[in-house]
Amino acid sequence: MRQPLTPHHDRFPAIGRRTLLLGAFSATTLACAVPAQALPGSPQPSRRGRPGLASALDFLETMTTAGRSAEGPTLPQSYADQLGLFSTAFVYDAALALLAALASGEEHLARRIADGLVFAQTHDPVHRDGRLRQGYNVAPFTFYDGVRNEHGLELPDGTANIGWQFGFLGTAVGDMAWPGIALVQAYRATGDAGYRAAAQRIGEWILARAVNSGALGGFSFGVSASDQPIPNVSTEHNIDCVSLFTLLSAVDPSPRWDAAAEHARTFVERMWEPAGGFFYTGSNDGIVINRAPLPLDPQTWSWLALQDPRYAGALDWAATALAVTDTPQSPNSQLPAGTAFSGVTFSSASLTSTAVYNGLAVDPNGVWFEGSAQLALALADRAMPRDRARANALLREMRRAQTALGAGQTVSGVELEAGGLVAASSPIDSGFGFGYFQVQHVGATAWYVMAERGANPMVPGGLD
Repeated sequence: MRQPLTPHHDRFPAIGRRTLLLGAFSATTLACAVPAQALPGSPQPSRRGRPGLASALDFLETMTTAGRSAEGPTLPQSYADQLGLFSTAFVYDAALALLAALASGEEHLARRIADGLVFAQTHDPVHRDGRLRQGYNVAPFTFYDGVRNEHGLELPDGTANIGWQFGFLGTAVGDMAWPGIALVQAYRATGDAGYRAAAQRIGEWILARAVNSGALGGFSFGVSASDQPIPNVSTEHNIDCVSLFTLLSAVDPSPRWDAAAEHARTFVERMWEPAGGFFYTGSNDGIVINRAPLPLDPQTWSWLALQDPRYAGALDWAATALAVTDTPQSPNSQLPAGTAFSGVTFSSASLTSTAVYNGLAVDPNGVWFEGSAQLALALADRAMPRDRARANALLREMRRAQTALGAGQTVSGVELEAGGLVAASSPIDSGFGFGYFQVQHVGATAWYVMAERGANPMVPGGLD
C-alpha cells in the first residue's frame, strides 16, 4: 500500500493491501500529484555502490537517518526522492526494514525503527486505540503547493506527523499486521516488553475493528481515513494475521490469539484453488470470492506463514505463471542497452496491462524485485529439490540490479551511493490500481536482505 499513482484508464483504485485508504486527496488528485519528471527516465549504463548485503544494509540505514537528527525514534523514508512522495514512510516498509535489521544483527537500527512504530502508535493526533496510519512524514520537505513541512516523525505538539498531504490516513489490517510481526520479533531479539505490548495492541485493534461478518470469515480490510469500515477481505492480509497471531501466541500464550490465527487461516484455506495450485486474491464483500487478478503475495507468504505442504505448489505456480524477463526491447522498458533482468511480476494482470501512470506507459515484462525476493526466500525455506538453485538465480538478478539500476537517485536531496533495490526494472501495473517504478525502495531492499540471510520473518524463530 505504498503507491499513490493510479492508472488514467481507471475510474478509481481497486482495494488491495497496497492501494490507498484515501483521505484528504481524491484518487484523481493523487494520480496527478507527482509530476512526470519526478519519475525516472531511461537510465544510462553505470555502476553504483557494490552488490550484496552490506550495501543493502547501508541503504536501509541511510533511508532511516537522512535529513533527521542523529538519534530518536523514526521510520525509513520508503522511496528515493524521485518517486515524488517526499519523506513518506509507509509502515509496511518500516516493518520490513526492522525485520531485515534484526535478521542482520543491526540492533541499533532495529531499535530506532521499532521505537518509531511505537511512537506513531502511542502519539496519534486523533486516536488512542493502538492503530497505525498507512504512512507518516519523517523528514522536512516542501510540498508541491509550496507548503513547507519542517518536522520529522514528531510534531512540536508531541503528536505523530501523519501523512495527510497524500491522504495516507487510513488503517489497513495488513499494514497493522506487519508492524505487529516486526515488533514481536523485536521483542524476541531484545527482550524489550514495550515492543510486545505494542504488538498486542495491534492484535487487539484487529480483533475489535476488522472481523468479517460475511460467509467467508477472516478479517476485513480495515478502516478508511474517516474511520469507516472497508468490507473487502484480502488473502494476503489474512496470511499476515495468521503470522501475527501465531507469533503473539508464542510470546503471550492465550486462547484468543490461537483462535484469531485459526480464524484467519480458515479464510486463507477457502481461497485455495486446488485445480490451479494457487490462492485467489480474496473477496470484495466478504461473501463472494474475487477470482481475478491473481497476485504473487498470497503464493509466497502462504508458504512463509503456513509452511503447509498441501499448499507448497503455490510457489511453483508463481515461479511459472508470473515469470518475466525485461530487456531493452520489451514494450516501454526503461532498461539501458546491454542489460536484461529476470524474475516475477506482481500479478496475472501485470502481464497484459496497458496502463499509463502520469504519462508513463507500463512494461508487461517488468520485474517486480520485491516479489522476486519474496519468492527467493520462500523457495529456499521450502528446500525441495532445485529450490536453492532457483532461489540463488533470483538473488543473482537482484545483485546485478543493485549496481545497474537507480543511479543518481537521492534521499532528502543527498545522492544515494548505497545499494538499494529499485521497486521494478521498468514501470509495472499491479492490476489493483497502482504501479511500481524504477525507484530505489526500502521494501524491495529489505526483502532482498532477508532472502540473502535465509530469514523467514513470519514464524517464531525464523530470524534466529
